[in-house]
Amino acid sequence: MAVLVTDVGNGQIGFTTESVRGDDANEALADLLMGPGGAGGAAVLLPGLVAVVVRRGIDVMWMAQPPIQVSPTGNGEVEIAVAGATEEDQVTAFSTADARAFLDQLRAEYGPK
Repeated sequence: MAVLVTDVGNGQIGFTTESVRGDDANEALADLLMGPGGAGGAAVLLPGLVAVVVRRGIDVMWMAQPPIQVSPTGNGEVEIAVAGATEEDQVTAFSTADARAFLDQLRAEYGPK
């Protein structure tokens, strides 16, 4: 599953969860960005997008309330922490810049959706 982390203004962070497919975090992000029925790259164009957090498997508790904390680092970037994440959870965070660069790479290799 993927969680889109967005800055919704006034210091508030919003979370939107999506079901995605893939054997690893990169494949899941690719599905989010390019997959049928997916965001088609729109995810990385969302105003205020801070990060995309990918977690292996589907967890209804995560879908309802992802245990993600976002803290500003003071240099215009943020630090992402996931409460209670274990190695088995296989949680990966992609910054907006990383997601956009990956989308550009996917489009160059496979063409635009």
